[in-house]
Amino acid sequence: MEWTEDRARRALNTIFTAAVKAADPHQVLAAHLPEKPRGRCIVVGAGKSAAAMAAALENAWPDVDLSGVVVTRDGHTCPTQRIDVLEASHPVPDARSEAAARRILETVSGLTEDDLVIALISGGGSSLMVLPGEGLTIAHKQDINRALLRSGATISEMNAVRRQLSGIKGGRLAAAAAPARVITLGISDVPGDEPAVIASGPTVPDPTTAEDAKAILKRYRIEVPPEVSALLDRAAAAKPAQPQGDFRMIAAPLMALEAAAAAARAEGLTPLILGDSLEGESHVAGTLLAGIAQSVRQHGYPLKTPAVLLSGGETTVTIAKGQSTGRGGRNTEFLLSLALTLNGASNIYAVAGDTDGIDGTEDAAGAIVTPDTLARARAKGLDPRAFLDGHDSYSLFDAVGDLIKTGATLTNVNDIRAIVIL
Repeated sequence: MEWTEDRARRALNTIFTAAVKAADPHQVLAAHLPEKPRGRCIVVGAGKSAAAMAAALENAWPDVDLSGVVVTRDGHTCPTQRIDVLEASHPVPDARSEAAARRILETVSGLTEDDLVIALISGGGSSLMVLPGEGLTIAHKQDINRALLRSGATISEMNAVRRQLSGIKGGRLAAAAAPARVITLGISDVPGDEPAVIASGPTVPDPTTAEDAKAILKRYRIEVPPEVSALLDRAAAAKPAQPQGDFRMIAAPLMALEAAAAAARAEGLTPLILGDSLEGESHVAGTLLAGIAQSVRQHGYPLKTPAVLLSGGETTVTIAKGQSTGRGGRNTEFLLSLALTLNGASNIYAVAGDTDGIDGTEDAAGAIVTPDTLARARAKGLDPRAFLDGHDSYSLFDAVGDLIKTGATLTNVNDIRAIVIL
């Protein structure tokens, strides 16, 4: 079958959809459950997938005495029968985030060694379940989160700071559940799939220190109030939580990429997975991957056409201090940079999106780039370079009708990027 733009678009949508479905809790959770407990099973959790994971657990264990509470992002809930679902704010926490954290701690208090705690942890939990450390308020946490989000810090760096300023992250949730047995089921949205980074690791020991957090804040020139400095000073002298538990990764970016590769083969494309942990500035990643795509098109390296380059991970968008910005996310910024670098090169198409369905704070998962993206934008009187410089990529793709709007997918294995070269 001949390749056309319509066929290329359908292939991109098929590839992205396959990646998302591969991380559906209803498909993957049951295989990772332990033996059914004889006594009580307390369920807690936080993240964009928390409600879907809770529902999947209820379906897998209809005959087990389950109770508990999880918190998820607004709009990411789903029906459950025995586990309560709360909603809170993301990416900046709110009062509901603190209330959810306190209720979760109450739920795991007073347990015995005969009890089983299942913690359902996924990306987004860092802001959805927030308990300010001693001497801090939710306003302190909000200010730090906003500054980190604008700084260009990686997710690992952001969560290293969050753990040190928390009363529930960095293993403190699991420590509060002692002496009960704790099993964590995790969906990774972070490069490297480090359990301590996913939702800031509420059930695993913190591998970083207060000194690490101080260095990160200094590196990105983030000024903090005296209360934050005092807490970090106290934390440096304190003994960190050392919880004991079992962490089981039920879904991760590489699983999604492998599913995307299988879908690509079914479409007649040769896939190449470049990696599941790409980081760095979104616009730089766009330029870099455009160069690889051009090499495939012109020289057949590193693979022959028709082909698709696949990658995962989480890039960043750095907002200069005082800079006003438009609407955009890291995936649409990546795509606009890619399109500008390709400059209308024929036979190259791309999709990039967040598998949770929300790119940054907007209502789109991401967007699609075609060879005529820039031409269509300019025909509407838009200057693509100005939109990139103003971090307003969402608005450009909205104007040309190429946003991808999936709604909340109820899973989250970070970003998926696919570049088709024909």
